[in-house]
Amino acid sequence: MDDLNCTPEQKLKGVVSLLRDEAYQWWLTIIEGIQPDWLTWEFFKIAFQGKYVGASYVDAWRREFRNLTQGDKSVAKYEAKFLRLSHYARGMVATEYEHCVRFEDGFKYGLRVLIAPKGERDFAALVDKAKITEDVKHTEG
Repeated sequence: MDDLNCTPEQKLKGVVSLLRDEAYQWWLTIIEGIQPDWLTWEFFKIAFQGKYVGASYVDAWRREFRNLTQGDKSVAKYEAKFLRLSHYARGMVATEYEHCVRFEDGFKYGLRVLIAPKGERDFAALVDKAKITEDVKHTEG
């Protein structure tokens, strides 16, 4: 749901509409007595993870994110994995700046030395520049 272009309210309504059986009953008990302004998308995600996603599972994904590097992956594949795992490590990449720094830190050395000095702090622009640089390096190499 975080990848959809929806408001947090739409995300919450959408995901609640998908709950069935035990999960829906669980949600009804969770919201009982909760003030309406507390019923947010972030509240749902935390409650849902606490109930259905074990802490060791989330910790494992956080560790994988912390150790993630580009390795032999293309920039596009590295970006996809980075974004998927970053959902479990929101505290590590809470701002656009932190997203950029962490993504850049994982680049292959040859790419990092070409991209890092530019100090790009817009994630989409950083990814585009990395993809272009990667294409140019492949063409020259």
